[in-house]
Amino acid sequence: MQSTVLRIQIHISIRALAMFLLKTWRSTAFGLYGYLNFTKSGFVENSKKFKSEDIETQIEGKNCVVTGANSGIGYATAEGLASRGATVYMVCRNKERGETALSKIQSMTGNQNVYLEVCDLSSVSDIKSFASKFSSKDVPIHVLVNNAGLLEHNCITTSEGYELNFAVNVLGTYTMTELMMPLLEKAAPDARVITVSSGGMYTVPLTKDLQFSGTNFDGVEQYARNKRVQVELTERWAEMYKNKGIGFYSMHPGWAETPGVAKSLPGFSKSLSGKLRTSQEGADTVIWLALQPKEKLVPGAFYFDRAEAPKHLRFAATSSSHVAIDSIVDNLRSMSAISS
Repeated sequence: MQSTVLRIQIHISIRALAMFLLKTWRSTAFGLYGYLNFTKSGFVENSKKFKSEDIETQIEGKNCVVTGANSGIGYATAEGLASRGATVYMVCRNKERGETALSKIQSMTGNQNVYLEVCDLSSVSDIKSFASKFSSKDVPIHVLVNNAGLLEHNCITTSEGYELNFAVNVLGTYTMTELMMPLLEKAAPDARVITVSSGGMYTVPLTKDLQFSGTNFDGVEQYARNKRVQVELTERWAEMYKNKGIGFYSMHPGWAETPGVAKSLPGFSKSLSGKLRTSQEGADTVIWLALQPKEKLVPGAFYFDRAEAPKHLRFAATSSSHVAIDSIVDNLRSMSAISS
């Protein structure tokens, strides 16, 4: 009996050690890969391959919806699209900050066809209310940019009963996209959905544990999990709606110096001060994806610095987890109460 217990303990210890080593490898590989590619120097190097004409296209008459548009990459995206003549709808949680950003973009670009829509992306109910009112405009949506994101270190539950990071990053993104589908279809075959993910997703596999049920909540890991879901969800959407004339793409902006990063990762922001990308550099690939002819893009792909990027790092053992996405989509559909 004692030998059996000992064997079980050894087995558990070996398994725990293996998981620890694997997580350490993922974090180390991500850190090295990120430092070489995701910083400002990485952008400068990669931009040598960029073609300036790729982002000179004017898109007057096209309607673009950008979530989380009052600061950081969302603001830079909204400004970049407005400067190219698009009609831009800025979806922001805070009305006052949204109005300030709106006024600034209109002034900077001279484009008055920029509008503020107030919506709390952590609330399914609020998203549904927004979608209902916005749908009454009956305008085709050519570009939906799912940029709104959150990294909250504490385990906070929303009024609807969901962990806050998950509510914004995953459930909010899913609900917004699904409810905008009829308006996206109106813009087909030129419609596209661009989801701003993060390289942090390289450190984790896909998991069905969407709300981090473990006792030791880790906001950084939860954020990474959320961002992995966004990448896999984008691939799944591309498969589900391949005949709808809508393109689905996810992207990583690199490590950018934004108000969100400074607030949620102050140590990281301080240690890489002067080496982080600007918000405009972070938004560059979002704008590039919005402007490219769809035949140049790969449906469901993950992009970084205007090029398709791998979704998994070597030897990180994250790729086999993709099989969980169908179950995750079913759960999201149930949580959002959106019929298929």
